[in-house]
Amino acid sequence: MKLLPADHYPSKLAYWAARHDWLKWFILFAASFSAVLEVIDTSIVNVAIPDMQGNLGASLSEIGWVSTAYAMANVVIIPLTAWMGERFGKKRYFLFSLVSFTISSVACGMSTNLTMLIIARVIQGLGGGGLLAKGQSILFETFPPEEHARASAVFGLGIIVGPTIGPTLGGWLTDTVGWRWIFFINVPFGIFAVWMISTFLYNDDGSHLAENGERSVDWQGILLLAVGLGCLQIVLEQGQEDDWFSSEFISRCALASVIGLILFIWRELHTEHPAVNLRVLRYRALTAGSLYSIMVGVVLFGTVFVIPVFAQNILHFTATETGLMLVPGALASATGMILMARFLKYFDPRYVIVFGSLVTLGSVLALCNLNPDTGYDQFFWPLLARGFGMVMMFIPLTVATLGGLPNQDVPAGAGLISLTRQMGGSIGIALMTTLVDRMEVIHRSELVSKITDYAPSFSERLQAATSFFSLNTGDPVQAHLQALASIDRAVNGQAALLSFVDVFTMVSVMIILSLPLISLLGKGGDSTALEEQPIH
Repeated sequence: MKLLPADHYPSKLAYWAARHDWLKWFILFAASFSAVLEVIDTSIVNVAIPDMQGNLGASLSEIGWVSTAYAMANVVIIPLTAWMGERFGKKRYFLFSLVSFTISSVACGMSTNLTMLIIARVIQGLGGGGLLAKGQSILFETFPPEEHARASAVFGLGIIVGPTIGPTLGGWLTDTVGWRWIFFINVPFGIFAVWMISTFLYNDDGSHLAENGERSVDWQGILLLAVGLGCLQIVLEQGQEDDWFSSEFISRCALASVIGLILFIWRELHTEHPAVNLRVLRYRALTAGSLYSIMVGVVLFGTVFVIPVFAQNILHFTATETGLMLVPGALASATGMILMARFLKYFDPRYVIVFGSLVTLGSVLALCNLNPDTGYDQFFWPLLARGFGMVMMFIPLTVATLGGLPNQDVPAGAGLISLTRQMGGSIGIALMTTLVDRMEVIHRSELVSKITDYAPSFSERLQAATSFFSLNTGDPVQAHLQALASIDRAVNGQAALLSFVDVFTMVSVMIILSLPLISLLGKGGDSTALEEQPIH
């Protein structure tokens, strides 16, 4: 970083760090640490839902809004982070997001009823969304192009490992000290992050604040964005539970989302000072990267959601066992981050993304071979490969998408990448949950249709089971009923297993179909090349 006069730095410590070229690394750590808090909080709540439901006296549909409210606030604020940073200053806005996130975490933990908890989660989501997108754009503006890969590796570590840590940490805290501590644990880390940002993040020069302060606020765009993305998130989070469009509420939300997003896009493209700068999508690399980021979100967040469900519901792993099962993949991601920062110096990021996609594809296809006898050994290598593969997709994608953008467009581009990745996760979870439920019914009906008195395998199994239960009950009628019940459980288990195989097959198809988008990405670090290939 270029050394500026001492009065440009927020503290003597920051000036000292700048003189020794350490300041950018302190900023990297602070921004990455803040983003990790947000990512972990996206998934940490899920394992504590039953305890919160009982403690607050809420129904399952009501307690679901604890997750929905956070996700909805998250996706609404992420596209606005670039505008918020320009209007109020990057450091001010980042600090405001951190403080809001930390204080709302206290409010979540102290909630005495469901309404208070949901309101606190909305505020927490608004603060958390600013940490994710703004942190990434700050890094790309702080580091020179040749170090973008290294900075992205450190920042991306938390994004990839966070969804794995969240459920494990949440389960341990809930079982040990109670569900309120999944929120209270944010407080000391939030205070530390506030100190880091206050001490090391450079001050805005203030010249653009006065200029932006004279501009009118695009309230119409903000309102349309809130309606469009907010309603879309409600549809994705609540659709499966309410049986999708058979619910009048979900149908109305879907209609409001479509109308809101169409009007939002029209508004932002026709107003002089938009709240969200959609014009940055004129860069082909950013457009392709945003679309590809949706698939990355599906694979990253969707599989992290569905694999623990499979392990616990089908294989009957405990929450602790499931968390330990995911650890090797997280360690693989951490190791891959270190290696990837070096590899990208010598390889075109697009080639690395292709290789990472193929590695991830292989890991997902391996999961299609799971069966009721699957144990840790069968999970180890696929999850290890998935950990490496996601790193080879995540970091090069960030570099290839944002690395060549002009500095003034990086915040808007980072916001769109974060938004599409987040939406991809929501879409992936919704698709996978629906597919598991629907395909389980279909597979069960197919299996039951093959169970007849004329099928030798069924007759033999029924007779063997009846004989087994007769030894315990001594009642032939009761033994026969127990035998039928055991076969019914086996059919249900097999139907559920096949439905999860369908999910992994769907993810594999998505990875293959998204590969052509990689050819539209940039090499990173070459804004001239990007500007010569705009989308009109």
